[in-house]
Amino acid sequence: MITVDFNRLSIRPGHRILDIGCGTGRHTCAAYMQPHIFTVGADLSFSALGEAKDRLMLHDRLGRHGNGRWGLCATDTTRLPFLNNIFDLVICSEVLEHVRDHRRAVTEIARVLHPGRPLVVSVPRYWPEKICWSISKAYRLAEGGHVRIYSKGELIDLLTAAGLRLGGIHWAHSLHTPYWWLKCLVGPQRKDHLLVNLYHRFLTWDIMHQPQITRFFDKLLNPLLGKSLVLYFMKD
Repeated sequence: MITVDFNRLSIRPGHRILDIGCGTGRHTCAAYMQPHIFTVGADLSFSALGEAKDRLMLHDRLGRHGNGRWGLCATDTTRLPFLNNIFDLVICSEVLEHVRDHRRAVTEIARVLHPGRPLVVSVPRYWPEKICWSISKAYRLAEGGHVRIYSKGELIDLLTAAGLRLGGIHWAHSLHTPYWWLKCLVGPQRKDHLLVNLYHRFLTWDIMHQPQITRFFDKLLNPLLGKSLVLYFMKD
């Protein structure tokens, strides 16, 4: 499930891309498919980085890459082990809502980004996430879960205070919003609910095959129902 629209970004051969909080590497792999770039996935979780490594190696075996290079790094978002101004693009997708010291994290992200180059940030959209918190205490208090809900204005203020200028916005994954409401309603830890499992199978099928009909409805519903808020910034 790719949240970032790479068509909005001017990525050129030789660029360095950082996917901070990369998890199992969905955006790291997507970036690796850009021509002749060096992409780095960074995360706190060693198990997630292991899955990201497996994904990237599979891309290598299948030839699904842009003839660039990749690397992985275990690190804390608030203490990045990279030089100033070293990356030409930073992706921070569904990360900041997990980080308690988000101001320090944003300062670090801005520090490693080259001036004049883009940062993409996505977080759960305010009102769909608010409903999840209202429905399920277990979802709200999950270990390693979300510590805050951002409004669009709050997130923009946080990033512009770090010297980043907003350049674009969109919403994503409208078809996933009802799934999370349903999951919260029946209990986020349950794995035996028929309707939840059927919806999950549908979403997996949709991600794998991306049929035109579901892409049409996802795009149509995103402004109203999109689960993720996606912001595009430029470092001044």
